[in-house]
Amino acid sequence: MDAKRTIDVQDFIDHHPFSAYQKAILTLCFLIVAVDGFDTAAIGFIAPALKAEWGLTPQALGPLFGAGLGGLMLGAFIFGPLADRYGRKAILLFSVAFFGTASLVSMYSANLEQLVVLRFLTGLGLGGAMPNSITLTSEYCPAARRSSLVTLMFCGFTVGSAIGGLTAAQLVPAIGWRGILLLGGVLPLALVPVLWFVLPESVRFQVLNGHAGERIARTLRRIAPGADLQDARFVLKDHKAKGFPARHLFDEGLGRGTVLLWATFFMTLLIIYLLSSWLPTVISSTGMSLQMASVVTAMFQIGGTVGAILIGRFMDRNPPGTVLAIAYALGAGCVALIGVSHANPWLLGLAVFCAGVTISGSQVGANALAAAYYPTHVRATGVSWASAVGRIGSVLGSMSGGVMLAAGLPLSLMFAIVAVPALLAALTIFVMGRLEAQREAAGANA
Repeated sequence: MDAKRTIDVQDFIDHHPFSAYQKAILTLCFLIVAVDGFDTAAIGFIAPALKAEWGLTPQALGPLFGAGLGGLMLGAFIFGPLADRYGRKAILLFSVAFFGTASLVSMYSANLEQLVVLRFLTGLGLGGAMPNSITLTSEYCPAARRSSLVTLMFCGFTVGSAIGGLTAAQLVPAIGWRGILLLGGVLPLALVPVLWFVLPESVRFQVLNGHAGERIARTLRRIAPGADLQDARFVLKDHKAKGFPARHLFDEGLGRGTVLLWATFFMTLLIIYLLSSWLPTVISSTGMSLQMASVVTAMFQIGGTVGAILIGRFMDRNPPGTVLAIAYALGAGCVALIGVSHANPWLLGLAVFCAGVTISGSQVGANALAAAYYPTHVRATGVSWASAVGRIGSVLGSMSGGVMLAAGLPLSLMFAIVAVPALLAALTIFVMGRLEAQREAAGANA
């Protein structure tokens, strides 16, 4: 056999069965985003306890939600380019350890101001963990199954959110809001040693950055133990870019798609975080118990899990932009339905579930689309910066809920307003999908 033969590592991954090792990577990244989801949902459910203990108004809680999301935004802006420069694993480990520690310290907050600062620091770590989990998972997935596998991994967020909401609602009376923050700190810190020993660096990143061939071969043998990799030279179709990674998001025909992805993430996360942050409070204000409100709100996360799996499978078989555009358009109707069904718990639960399927499920699909859209040398930056721009929407969404409640808007009008960004997201992702199809066709004909 030719001793100088070359092996394209992505082709290697594409042409071998999805191994137990790759499933372990997917599972660990699932757990990382599940802890993120737990944290996101729990803060919404401890809000009533904070309001009661510290005598806060709904508007005063707005900065608390906004601080964590502001940290998420800044963390995504910072840690994406760092991951493209220094590696996905190192940034993931640091991010998980950082947000776990910050959450742990948050339980000792003596007032709202201290908690706001610590929520911002927690968000910094979360902002680095989630996009890099998406990136690392994507780079170990075969191309034909990438969307469905990445969306399956990201279901960790919706599962963690559902568990976080239900756990917080049931445990706050027993262990208080400080106990919930304790859980939010202990869980990620317990995960760090496992990540250290089991999680690999991206094999695509290793090749792109000239890591030793034997190190790359060791990683690939864990995917395919019987593969003959002796004296192979490992290559990748992508190239290593120079300079600050973010500027390359607008190179090579990526610019228009980048802007449209950013717009889609902005609209979607505005809706998701408004609903995640304020649904418990809104539903409780109608006279429903907090426990029942937690069940109804959890339907959004459960729907998101179901939607992510279904949408991911459809995206692997159909044009992804079209699939997501249809889902977002349906989601607009589901969100509007929430505002007119609050008098009927069963109808309300169904509307919230369907909003989760279409809106939250579509956001998971958009993450998979972003990971597939960008080449290796800017993938972490591309996914992270799309997430960061989306976090601007999440900050506005989480704070606008308090503003609309304080203004006394009827629930029907409030949720009709919230449905508008879903229609805009349908438009932007559809256009992005058409542009990407044209770009791929032009590349194939070149």
